[in-house]
Amino acid sequence: MASSHPPNGEDESLEDEPALLDAAEAAEEIPSDLDEHMDSDPDDDPQEAEIQLQNDSKAHFDLHTDSIFTVAQHPLDPSIIATGGGDDTTYVFSAELPSPVLPTSYESNPSAGRPSLQPIAKLTGHTDSINALVFTLPNGDYLLSGGLDGRLRAHSTKTQSYPLVAEAQEVPEINFLVPCPNPSYPNTIALGASDGSVWVYTIDATDEGAPLQVIQAYYLHTESCTAGAWTPDGKMLATVSEDGSLYVWDVFGEASAAGAVGSAGSQAVVGLTTEDQRFAVEGGLFSVAVAPGGAFAVVGGAGGMIRVVGLPRLAATPASATQGMKGGGSKNKSGGGRKAGGTEGASSGQAGQILASLQAQGDSVETLAFSAPPLTLLAAGSVDGDIMLLDTAHRFAARRHIREAHEGFAVVKVEFVPGSTGYLLTSCGLDGVVRRWDTRGGTAASGQGLVEEWRGHRGEGEGGGVLGFMQGGGKRIVTAGDDGVSLVFETTT
Repeated sequence: MASSHPPNGEDESLEDEPALLDAAEAAEEIPSDLDEHMDSDPDDDPQEAEIQLQNDSKAHFDLHTDSIFTVAQHPLDPSIIATGGGDDTTYVFSAELPSPVLPTSYESNPSAGRPSLQPIAKLTGHTDSINALVFTLPNGDYLLSGGLDGRLRAHSTKTQSYPLVAEAQEVPEINFLVPCPNPSYPNTIALGASDGSVWVYTIDATDEGAPLQVIQAYYLHTESCTAGAWTPDGKMLATVSEDGSLYVWDVFGEASAAGAVGSAGSQAVVGLTTEDQRFAVEGGLFSVAVAPGGAFAVVGGAGGMIRVVGLPRLAATPASATQGMKGGGSKNKSGGGRKAGGTEGASSGQAGQILASLQAQGDSVETLAFSAPPLTLLAAGSVDGDIMLLDTAHRFAARRHIREAHEGFAVVKVEFVPGSTGYLLTSCGLDGVVRRWDTRGGTAASGQGLVEEWRGHRGEGEGGGVLGFMQGGGKRIVTAGDDGVSLVFETTT
């Protein structure tokens, strides 16, 4: 834009303005030292400020092009891993470490010198993110995937090509898949859906007419079904929902055959909703676990709330079933208790009763896990980043509160190490770190019991948290990373 002032400077309005820079001064050059940075500060040295990345993994798999939401491990061969994620793809690969293992110098930057593990199979067919994967029990004959497209896809594991056996689509979105451990019903799984429905399927590739069959479907939840867990004997299924309800389903009719029945007209042998103010959790339920003996279920929800509910006791219940809950083996006063020897009938004296109600943490309880007998611990992981250890044998008294277990980021999963002496607990979180804890405590990590940790994911709120892990055998951990990478860690504990 042209100036509004006369070029000769005769306008009286310019008399009070500062003098313009003299042409001679404008031509004067100010010497500079090209080797010296302006306002340099030794503390701002880019070399000194370089972020040191730590990668403790021994191998990695990085062929996913989006977040890995779920990871599964073959029940008989722990080296076989399946991962699924936001790229609508499932990969199957072996987590066996390459031989020879590359030197430590490569581990800080895997992409520089360490190749990715290679897939055994690449499975496509979903049209939205895959957020649930399971191998069927007891032998891992099938791999099933569930996605946000509502599809359930079953693949045979008998050949390395993992051919598709069958597909079903009955729901808008699948939230989780859990395999049934009942040996009388092999290759059976349950799923929970975003519409609140619960489905149980069995897979049999030899049945050419219907290789994927619906055993049961339940519709009592009124909002998204968020989590599910089978009883250890695989005879009943417990599910929870965002509507704050818990239902325990008699999937195969064994509970009713043993005399354990729910309320008139109900599909469930146990059913609790927010209508019971003693049970109500404002904000919904997001996790569920069943005690090793099957005597009770624990549900976790918003606000750190936990509820403990008694379950029917069915036939041939092992002696450990009462372990952890005093009086858990009482007979049904109406005469429906177990017969002499404890091998027939059912005990429903505590079925459906709220055995404990507590607030363990300050935010939503996202994950629950029981230790194996003879220990009686329950671990609860929360969105606030804490882990609480409760003693089920002493009215769920708090044994340890591991504060900042994941540095203020949400705890995604807790699980006691299988096959160990029972006191080692593994956890992962959105901080991108996997940690292992000695639940007996000790002096490590300010008495919190931290014995080992593994880093390698980006984490810390940068889209690189650990969204799951598998630790079959206890000596190797394989992760599902929000950064699209699966890491393989070796343990020393």
